[in-house]
Amino acid sequence: MAKKIVQTQTNTGDAALDRRWHLAQSAAEVDTTELEFALMRAFEGFGRWQSECLASVCDLAATGPENAMLHIIRMNDRPKSLKEIARLMNRDDVPNIQYSLRKLLGAGLILRQGAGRSGVTYDCTEEGRRVTDDYAVLRRKLLLAEIADMPGFAQRLAEAGRTLNLLSGVYEEIARVAATHRRG
Repeated sequence: MAKKIVQTQTNTGDAALDRRWHLAQSAAEVDTTELEFALMRAFEGFGRWQSECLASVCDLAATGPENAMLHIIRMNDRPKSLKEIARLMNRDDVPNIQYSLRKLLGAGLILRQGAGRSGVTYDCTEEGRRVTDDYAVLRRKLLLAEIADMPGFAQRLAEAGRTLNLLSGVYEEIARVAATHRRG
């Protein structure tokens, strides 16, 4: 069976490019693959941004996910359990989450309260509140100021958020399906 060649026009109007490869044979596969690679690049850029922004307001060398965890713990100014943190971050790698919690505890940004398996919660310390407040100020000054003047960008952000939430559910479901097809 002959495969349809998937070609796209470049932004500069140059000749069409053959964009087929093992992940992308049809136009829909090209679009899906382009989106997936854009997601990966955005995730990595977002992680670098989070790390650099946090490093600008405190002396902690943290990853993007560790920074996100700090803000999730601060969210709504109420303590969170490990289970809540994992759910809000859509993560199931509990040992890695625990490592990050220990790192944030050691930096004095969060505190551990309670005991036992189900009674432990994490909350921000005063220093954690200062750091997250300073982060929010710098975020407004740099990121939000950068996108504020982009025409129609607020609407595009809202639509992108809805699309990513939908995709999150799709990827979760197909991950469960894929898990049932693993080779022994």
